[in-house]
Amino acid sequence: QVQLVESGGGVVQPGGSLRLSCAVSGFTLDDYTIGWFRQAPGKEREGVSCISSGVGSTYYTYYANSVKGRFTISRDNAKNTVYLQMNSLKPEDTAVYYCAARNVKGWYGSSLDPREYGYWGQGTQVTVSS
Repeated sequence: QVQLVESGGGVVQPGGSLRLSCAVSGFTLDDYTIGWFRQAPGKEREGVSCISSGVGSTYYTYYANSVKGRFTISRDNAKNTVYLQMNSLKPEDTAVYYCAARNVKGWYGSSLDPREYGYWGQGTQVTVSS
C-alpha cells in the first residue's frame, strides 16, 4: 500500500532551520512528482514546493514565492525519501507540513495545487516562535 510518512518537525526560533523528511513506500519514487504543502490554523492548505521525477538527469523544482530562496527540496530515490530543507524560518512558516505524491512523471507533473495530488502523509508540525 502506498504510504508517505513525514518527520523532522519541531519547534525552532525565528531564523533557525529544520529539515523535513518524507519517507515513501509502496511505489517507485521516481515515477511520481512529490510535493510539500502546509496548513496553518484557520487557513487553507497551500503548496510550498514540489520536485518532479527525473527527466534525463534533470529534476524540476518549484517553490512558492513565500519560501523561495529559503527552502530547498531534494530527493534521494535510493532511500525512497524526499527532503525539505527549511532555512531562515519565520513565524508565518508555522503550520502542519504534509508531503504528497502525484502519479505523473516528468516536468509536466509539477504542481503546487493540492487537488492534483492523490496520496498524502499525515503531516508534521512546524512551529517557529521565540
